[in-house]
Amino acid sequence: MAISEKPASWQVWLILTAGILSVSTAAIFIRMAFSAVEVPDVGFSLVLAASRLTLAALFLVPTWRNFRSVPYQQAALSFSSIAGVFLAIHFATWITSLAYTSIAASATLVTTNPIWVALISWVWFREKPSWLTIGGICLTLAGGVLVALGGAEGSQLGSNPPLGNFLALIGSWAISLYILFGREAQRRGLSISSHVALTYGVAGIILLPLPFLFGSQYTGYPPQVYLWILLMAVFPQLIGHTSFNWAVRWISPTLVTLTILAEPIGASILGMVVFREIPGWEVAIGAAIILMGVAIAAIGARTEIG
Repeated sequence: MAISEKPASWQVWLILTAGILSVSTAAIFIRMAFSAVEVPDVGFSLVLAASRLTLAALFLVPTWRNFRSVPYQQAALSFSSIAGVFLAIHFATWITSLAYTSIAASATLVTTNPIWVALISWVWFREKPSWLTIGGICLTLAGGVLVALGGAEGSQLGSNPPLGNFLALIGSWAISLYILFGREAQRRGLSISSHVALTYGVAGIILLPLPFLFGSQYTGYPPQVYLWILLMAVFPQLIGHTSFNWAVRWISPTLVTLTILAEPIGASILGMVVFREIPGWEVAIGAAIILMGVAIAAIGARTEIG
């Protein structure tokens, strides 16, 4: 499909659905990797983040030969590179958050993207949100307070929920900027394959040396750790994130981020099945309030397809 050819709505939603199903597995693969080592710390979290992105970038190496197949503005390269910086921040903070808080809390807080996309768009593009959107933001913040106060029954790794929740929130801010900068890169003519290859590559390069600062290495882990890293690179990254990057060119970033709200639901269900991790009542109620608030905010935002 040519980059200028607008896809049918069913195609957009089909690809977004595949993306959601893929990213819902991310928290599970991360927790599996955590369970395979004795003491999962910040350094190991960064190993997972860097390895996932570096592998995804390596899988995309063949696309570099088509980098100039479509004309683009020079500024597009800068936007894709900046998107890569924020993607690195997102993974460094969010993956680390899963070592300190529950899957439900982390996945819910990191997917408050529509709120931050609406606020950033207000400042950046002068797109003032409606009162409905503002109301949704307030409701979401109230839910966030409950999630921050809650824990999770049966959680083996929820050692510091406040820290984990804050890291997940930083991850949400970063991914919001990543999505917006990615949209601007594609609007300036960069193809989806070139954009994600550059973005994932930049993020991987930034993250690669960080584990060494925390005394961690890339070798010496049980074999299953490398299996989970490979699965993270293929499903949540190559399929999930690339789907969102593709869709954001054709529909509003708020609509794209709204679909990501299905991720904490899928991740929490998988967390209950795989880890028997039952969210505490504060997390469960707070998560429901957050999802309601984000949905209200998204409905009130400008979400026309185009």
